[in-house]
Amino acid sequence: MLFNSIQFFLFFIIVVFVYFALNHRMRWIWLLLTSYYFYMSWNPSYAVLIATSTIVTFLSGLLIDRANGIHDQKKSLGLKKLWVFLSLTINLSILFMFKYYNFFSTSIERIFSYFHSPIYIPSFDYLLPVGISFYTFQALSYTIDVYRKDVKAEKNFGRYALFVSFFPQLVAGPIEKSKNLLHQFDEKHLFDYVRVKNGLLLIGWGLIQKMVVADRLAILVNTVYNNPSAYKGFEIAIATVFFAFQIYCDFSAYSDIARGAAEVMGFRLSQNFKSPYFSKSIKEFWRRWHVTLGAWFKDYMYIPLGGNRRGRLRYYYNITAVFLVAGLWHGATLNFIIWGALHGVYQVMGDLLKPIKDTIVKTFKIKTNTFSYKLFQVLVTFALVNFAWIFFRASSFTYALIIIKNMLYFNPEVFINGSIYKLGLTPKDLILAILSIGVILGVNMLQRTRSLRSKLSKQPIGLRWSLYLSAIVVILIFGIYGPGYNPEQFVYFQF
Repeated sequence: MLFNSIQFFLFFIIVVFVYFALNHRMRWIWLLLTSYYFYMSWNPSYAVLIATSTIVTFLSGLLIDRANGIHDQKKSLGLKKLWVFLSLTINLSILFMFKYYNFFSTSIERIFSYFHSPIYIPSFDYLLPVGISFYTFQALSYTIDVYRKDVKAEKNFGRYALFVSFFPQLVAGPIEKSKNLLHQFDEKHLFDYVRVKNGLLLIGWGLIQKMVVADRLAILVNTVYNNPSAYKGFEIAIATVFFAFQIYCDFSAYSDIARGAAEVMGFRLSQNFKSPYFSKSIKEFWRRWHVTLGAWFKDYMYIPLGGNRRGRLRYYYNITAVFLVAGLWHGATLNFIIWGALHGVYQVMGDLLKPIKDTIVKTFKIKTNTFSYKLFQVLVTFALVNFAWIFFRASSFTYALIIIKNMLYFNPEVFINGSIYKLGLTPKDLILAILSIGVILGVNMLQRTRSLRSKLSKQPIGLRWSLYLSAIVVILIFGIYGPGYNPEQFVYFQF
């Protein structure tokens, strides 16, 4: 059940109406039932997996909490570590089997065949459960938080199950921590017109990003990246830039719709994107892109590894290790590992080259607070991010190398001989795509200082409703509805 489908529209209306009609104490039960129905609409059998993850992490929390009451500190700590270890092992084993087993088994077979010692490892032929990486990380964060005493163990299994399966953010985040979301299921949320309206505005903006922008850009991106040998120079450069905005709008759309749907019912989910393409460094980019995943890796991997507290070499190792795992989290292919490694290398090189950069700035008396200098930083960061996106989007390592090689051609004639209109988009749609990117950048710019919704709320009612109605018209007229009016899937569903 996709957010951009009629089925979800009807489902959400029913969920909200019944939610506010129910007694406060019964609402969590309704949300739990509807969340599992939402997840089972993809494949009912995979409900067993999310239920297993939920049971394991719930029990680990209770056992850790019980161990805290043991007076023998050594025994208490030993038991707590055991329960955390078992929780991590069981959950990560499930994730490994469904997402990484075939990748590693095939890699091992290739290594042995290279040394002329072929072996056969049976494959594991099951479809990847939707959202498994997201809800696994969310559930594991609870176990670790209870171990660290950041939160108390939840005693109500049903409420905890809702925390893991809450339908707005179940499939593709934001990845919420228990201390941010779990307590909200105990709060009494009254119907509030302003809050509901703000939530619906966020849903509407998400639909525009997905249906008007991302899905339109995807047409050109798919045309070029599915057959990279047929395109060169500016054709590939355009497709790569378009993909940067496609994946941003696609993922940001899901996060905004999730936040908006939750806000309608009174729940506050974390903001996942903060104008990432205005970042002036790769480090800043990761504070603005997929914020909740970055926070997860920082809190549960980077800091436990030592962060930047154990010297430069260890800091570089920690950064590289985190981004390699982050790349692997996105997918079990060499391309995703390279994508993650590139972002790790970017940060290490940025730190290593900082003294040289500071020397150049000081020697040539460059003013770092000027618009031109900041724009230069933004463009360099965007170029580095775009280069890494090639590996993220290319269907194989071989295709990625072809794309990089063919991109080096200089063919400005594509802008005058009509070749640019043979990339999958009609002239009208290409112009609309470019204009929509401009709108996205404009909105991102306006939102850097304050929420656009708060700014809009202070405008005259006539202007506000004109914009609301215009947004609906834009979605209806310019939205991409997919073949046979089947809604396009969100990119991050594959992770």
